[in-house]
Amino acid sequence: MPGQYTGFEMRRFEALSNTIFGVAMTLLAYDIPRRQLSTDNPDWVAIWSTYKSPLLALLLGFIIAGLFWFSHQRRLAYQPEASRLVVIGNLLFLLSIVALPMSTGLYGRFPDAADIVALYALHLAVISGLNLILWFAAALPRRDWLALGAPSFAALPLLLAAGVSFVAPVTAQYLWCLSFAAPVFASLLERRHT
Repeated sequence: MPGQYTGFEMRRFEALSNTIFGVAMTLLAYDIPRRQLSTDNPDWVAIWSTYKSPLLALLLGFIIAGLFWFSHQRRLAYQPEASRLVVIGNLLFLLSIVALPMSTGLYGRFPDAADIVALYALHLAVISGLNLILWFAAALPRRDWLALGAPSFAALPLLLAAGVSFVAPVTAQYLWCLSFAAPVFASLLERRHT
């Protein structure tokens, strides 16, 4: 019916979100070439000691961005239309992704600084929390609680790491890795459900 609001088409959001994820994932590598080797004739040990921390942070940030891109794409397909409030929530989620290169860059430069680890852990918790809230908003009308399995599995270690990071920063860093199993967990849930 003309003039009747039916909701925002979330698939129209796809181009914007793909661009944001693409730029954020590319900017993760921005700091790496600016680091300087401390010798005129570098060997593998010198190269690794100079680039180890930023490369590991790049890898971590890229994997995390990739996991959330995958989840976001699944959610856009799962929820073809949404309210303005959900659109605003998605914009906040994308804003948290835009900031990922900044927090990852800090973590890459200062991986042993407790406050930086806590900041990065909080940032990952915000991203995963927003993702989980958006999945909840998508699953609620259908009462499809199984759809919350993978986002919950990804969010739990990241939210836990945020709390732990203030008292045990090294432990928090290991907890992040548990969220990488979320796609495997989602596949297992989907196979079991079908």
